[in-house]
Amino acid sequence: MNKWRAMPHHQPLCTRTHQIGALILVATTFFFTRLLSPCTLSASVVHVSQPQFRWPESQLSLKIYVYEPHEIHGLKELMHGRDGKIPEQACLKGQWGTQVKIHKLLLQSKQRTLRKDEADLFFVPSYVKCARMMGGLNDKEINHTYVKVISQMPYFRLSGGRNHIFVFPSGAGAHLFKSWATYINRSIILTPEGDRTDKRDTTAFNTWKDIIIPGNIDDGMTKTGTTVVHPLPLSKRKYLANYLGRAQGKSGRLKLIELAKQFPEKLECPDLKFSGPDKLGRKEYFEHLRNSKFCLAPRGESSWTLRFYESFFVECVPVIISDQIELPFQNVIDYSQISIKWPSNRIGPELLQYLESIPDEEIEKIIARGRQVRCMWVYASDSESCSAMRGIMWELQRKVRQFHHSAETFWLHNGSIVNRNMIDETSEGFFVDIEDPMEESNSLDQLVEVILLDLIEEPNHDGRSGERIVALSRKTHSVACQNEAPSTLRRV
Repeated sequence: MNKWRAMPHHQPLCTRTHQIGALILVATTFFFTRLLSPCTLSASVVHVSQPQFRWPESQLSLKIYVYEPHEIHGLKELMHGRDGKIPEQACLKGQWGTQVKIHKLLLQSKQRTLRKDEADLFFVPSYVKCARMMGGLNDKEINHTYVKVISQMPYFRLSGGRNHIFVFPSGAGAHLFKSWATYINRSIILTPEGDRTDKRDTTAFNTWKDIIIPGNIDDGMTKTGTTVVHPLPLSKRKYLANYLGRAQGKSGRLKLIELAKQFPEKLECPDLKFSGPDKLGRKEYFEHLRNSKFCLAPRGESSWTLRFYESFFVECVPVIISDQIELPFQNVIDYSQISIKWPSNRIGPELLQYLESIPDEEIEKIIARGRQVRCMWVYASDSESCSAMRGIMWELQRKVRQFHHSAETFWLHNGSIVNRNMIDETSEGFFVDIEDPMEESNSLDQLVEVILLDLIEEPNHDGRSGERIVALSRKTHSVACQNEAPSTLRRV
C-alpha cells in the first residue's frame, strides 16, 4: 500500500508547487544521466554492450621467445612426425588446430622477441596431437622426443621450466607427454582441458600456473561475413534443446539419449555418424545445432566439449552438464550471464521443464550477451582488442616472474647465478644455442644424461655407432678432467 495515501488529506506533506518541483528535478536528473551515460541499454546487458575486459592495453608488455624448429634437435619431429612428412596445413583442423594457430600467431605477435636474454617466457612449438593422430609419432616416441628437446634448453634448466609454455589441445591434456609430471610439472600448460580424473588418478591441470584456452572452432563459423550457416530466429527453431554427439558410454550422454526418446518433440538427439560413408558434413552438423534454443554440452571423455564454444556461433544458449569443467578467461567473463550450468545428476524431465519455463525474451538477452563475448573464442591476432590470443597474452602476462630459479640454480653475493659446479649461468658463454648437446654441453652430469638417453633409447641407423661412442667417451673424459670430478665418473 502507498504509505502516502494512508495519511489524512487535511495534513498534506507538501504543496502542489513542491510536487511539481520534485517532478522537474527527477526529469532533469534522468535526462542528464541518459545524456552522459555511454550506453542506454538495460542494466542487465550494459556490461556486455561493448566488450570492456579488465585488461588495460597499456600494460601488455611481456616478451615471448619462440623456439625455431632447427635450433633444438627433435623439435621438427614434435611438429611434423618422425619422417617430417606431416604438413602444417593438415594440423589446422580438429581439436589439435590450436597447437598450430597459437604458434603461428605468436610468430606474428608484437610481443615476440628474437633475443632469449630479454624474454619473459619461452614458447615450445609442438603439433604432437596431430602427429600422433596421423601416425607420425607413437606414444613412446613422443615421450622420448620431449625429454630430448627439454634437455637442450638452458633457460628451461635455469627456471626449472617455469617460464616455458607448452600447448596440449585435446581432452588428454598434458598426458600426451607420458612423463609430463617429471619434466614439465612447473611449466605453463595451455589446454582446453581442466580435468581428467575420470581417466587418471590426478589431473595435469593446475589452476595456479596453467591456462584454459578455447577449443578450435571451424573457421567457417568464426570468420567475419559469410559463414557456413546463419542463426535462425527463435520462432523458427523446431526443438527446445538438442544434444549432437556420441554416447561414448558416458552416463550423462546416455541419459540424454534416453530423455530424447521420451520427449522427441522437445529434445533432438539423433544418431549421428562422425565417420564412414554416412559421416555428417560440417554444414549439416551446424544446421542441426542451430535448430534449437538450447544446446546441451554434457561431459564426454573429458570435462570440456567443443560444443559449448560452437553454440555461440549458431546462437543457441549453451547448457553445460559437466560438473568439473574449467572455462577460459574467468577473471573477465561472467559465464552465468551467457550460459547455463546444470548438475549432471539431475538429467531428466526436470531439465526440460526448466528450459521450457524460460521466456523467449530472456533467451534473446542471453544470446545477445554471448554475441558480444564470443570473439574471445576466435584465434585471431593479439593486436585485436577481442580475440582468444589477446586473452591468452593477458593470462600469460600474469604468470611472468621477475626472478627465476630452480633446484639446480644458486646465487652468490654479487648476483651471479651459478650451477652446482659453481659455473656462472649468467655468463655470456653459457647460454648458447645448442645444436648438438654431445658437443656443446659444459656440465658433465647434463652430458652423461643426454648420452645415456641417446645410446639407450634412440637406435643408430648410420652404422657408425662405434665411432660415435669413442668420440663421446673422449668428450666425457675431457670434461671430467676440467671439472675434476672423478666421483661423478665412478657414479656413471
